[in-house]
Amino acid sequence: MQTVEQAQKRLEQMLGQDRLCHSYGVAREAVRLAKLYGADPQKAYYAGLCHDICKNMPAQEQLQWIKRSAIMLDDAFYRQPPIWHGFAAAQYIREELGVEDEEILGAVRYHTTGRAGMSLLEKIVFTADLTEENRDYADVETVRLLADQSLDQAVFYILRYTLGKLMVNGGPICRDCWEAYNQLVLNKEKIR
Repeated sequence: MQTVEQAQKRLEQMLGQDRLCHSYGVAREAVRLAKLYGADPQKAYYAGLCHDICKNMPAQEQLQWIKRSAIMLDDAFYRQPPIWHGFAAAQYIREELGVEDEEILGAVRYHTTGRAGMSLLEKIVFTADLTEENRDYADVETVRLLADQSLDQAVFYILRYTLGKLMVNGGPICRDCWEAYNQLVLNKEKIR
């Protein structure tokens, strides 16, 4: 696996300044949440840093990386290009940065969709992506407060927020996202 410094150089080549700033913000927030919830801060930093590495790639190039991963995805996924970059990034960092750690790969892969059975690191990067210091959407302060109180509640809120936006706009909902939501709804009494 390439070092953090090597990954940073790659990011600087691939991302614009705003996206690079966001990636560093996610990495820092992921470390903070990892320390709060008992995850590995180094893995959190690496996953947070690399989560958007493919964000600026053309859609067709992202699709090529996704196809190389051989992960079975539903039709709704393929109708949502804005979520492709996480799946592409997981395969990209596996092949180009030599990342073999499945925790890091999963956190990068599912940072936009979530999934049922999310690992602690997946929840951390999923949440950090929407709570890092540069985010300024309408509910960001609510999500930040929840993230400090309960990672599961923050994930649940983010999923409800995301699904609500998709439904209002008439967008498709990929399987990973609704399965993550359903799992949390069905186990709501266990959310801590």
